[in-house]
Amino acid sequence: MKNVFNKLIDTNNKEKILICEISGNHSNSFYHLKKLVVEAIKQKVDLIKFQVYTPDSLTINSYQKDFIIKKGKWSKRKTLFRLFEKSYTPWIWIKNLIKILEKNKINWFASAFDKDSVDFLEKMNCRAYKIASPEITDVNLIEYLAKKKKPIVFSTGMSESKDLNLAVNIVKKHHNKYAILKCISKYPANYKDLNLSSIEKLKKKYKCAIGFSDHTIDDLSCILAITQGAKIIEKHFKLDNDNNSTDSHFSMPISNYKILKKKLSSIKICIGNKNKIFTASKLLMKDRRSLYISETVKKGDLANLKNIRSIRPGYGAHPKHLKNLIGKKFKKKLKKGTALKLNHLI
Repeated sequence: MKNVFNKLIDTNNKEKILICEISGNHSNSFYHLKKLVVEAIKQKVDLIKFQVYTPDSLTINSYQKDFIIKKGKWSKRKTLFRLFEKSYTPWIWIKNLIKILEKNKINWFASAFDKDSVDFLEKMNCRAYKIASPEITDVNLIEYLAKKKKPIVFSTGMSESKDLNLAVNIVKKHHNKYAILKCISKYPANYKDLNLSSIEKLKKKYKCAIGFSDHTIDDLSCILAITQGAKIIEKHFKLDNDNNSTDSHFSMPISNYKILKKKLSSIKICIGNKNKIFTASKLLMKDRRSLYISETVKKGDLANLKNIRSIRPGYGAHPKHLKNLIGKKFKKKLKKGTALKLNHLI
């Protein structure tokens, strides 16, 4: 997709952008991750997103109760630090993959989590940034990114209104190139938590491009988000049959990318024109019922329910005339199967 970074923040953009989030779906193997990226290239993705951090940039190595993962799919990692050890992507991998993406003219950007990751991404010529839901309160990081004057995408998953307001206002001191993704920070997310109708409220309040960062296990919420005004969809993707990577339990197989993209692009066509209620063409109208001669009649015969019937196709007189025609005389002989005209009777 050309000019994807301009489209990402353009409120007038008609094309729906589908972000392919790589996240921790690499099974701690560069070969695995490279294969995922190659498959994404084959799918001609709009935009790939990396997460650029180290475990130390997100948390500390501690077994104090605040750092213990108590439930959910990730609880087997015991602590936050151990989870991030498992999920983080070595930066040298990202550097090598960026070369592959740029060679194949595939757009990419990244979530940055601290100053070091921003500096690394600047060297890689990153053209836009994402602020992940947990980083919405990291005002120093947001300020540092805003000064780069590049598009910034926010996720709302862990925000209160005041948090998002503060983050947006920090960016607006430097530029107006930002978008907001409605997000539920559950992995996977449940339908009952989504409240997708609030997308319209976000559009009205912030007057920017609005999207949806989807953590559900299928594509229904992506489609519904578009009907509510979302222009951007972010979805986690994995290699087909990958059940071991950190985020695989809520990610979509990469082979489904084109299918989802086509669905998103077709939604506007399906919604169509709200004023166009009746759409049957004149050709289709010929398939409706109309009045036909069902038994051959002679001149002077009286019309009755045996020799006139309301049947398909629609080349005869309208069936609304049937009652008024009963008992009238035929002007001439008419063969069975003749489309009845009103002037056939007197």
